[in-house]
Amino acid sequence: MPPLHQARRSLVDLAVEDIGQRLAAGQWPVDSRIPTEPELATLLGISRNTVREAIRVLLYAGLLEVRQGDGTYVKTMTSPADALRAISRASLREQLEVRAMLEESTARLAALRADTHGLARIEDALAIRGEQSQYAQADDFIARDLDFHLAIADACGNAALAELYRYFSRVVQDSIQRSIHDEALPDPDLPSHQAIVAAIQAGDADAAGAAAAAVTRPLLQILDRLLPPSPAEYNRPPPGSSSNRE
Repeated sequence: MPPLHQARRSLVDLAVEDIGQRLAAGQWPVDSRIPTEPELATLLGISRNTVREAIRVLLYAGLLEVRQGDGTYVKTMTSPADALRAISRASLREQLEVRAMLEESTARLAALRADTHGLARIEDALAIRGEQSQYAQADDFIARDLDFHLAIADACGNAALAELYRYFSRVVQDSIQRSIHDEALPDPDLPSHQAIVAAIQAGDADAAGAAAAAVTRPLLQILDRLLPPSPAEYNRPPPGSSSNRE
């Protein structure tokens, strides 16, 4: 590996990447103190100013934390930004598949956990959503449809799951706009969404999950016709083949 000072990329970027790789490899375990600026400068072959900037980036990314009077410590070994970048590079079908699973899971949990406030928010969001034919602009309808599904996610009683759904819903929407342009995915009708709400109101988790699946799964089948397969999907063995069995 050439010395960092010989590379053409930003020295700060390279220092961030180098330190990040050392963190991921466990060179400095979580909750341990990393070397001082002079020590890192010697280790990486760069100036202390460059080390200082790289550390600032890693602090902002949440990998490191400063403990006043005691030094800089490892907070986590993996970068959330790296994970998000990897997700953004997944195919639209893969992203939508995850979103479909999340919608089923949040609907099931909402049926078990939604309180009066959460249930009222879901009902109000569906009333505002209505049918697509009520909207002059498709974007307005898409936003109201998302509000409805986010209300379910927020009512599921799992903040991490709700945030994950919020992130994937936006990634999928961006990917749809980039990937299929004028090819619009049909939006499931109001009765199919009312079935989700009815199951949540009844506290029937299985029915809520099934109703959510009835909304999302057909979209995956339509995407299969609109989009060319990704390299991973193209090489995937057909269902039922021996290579799919463990």
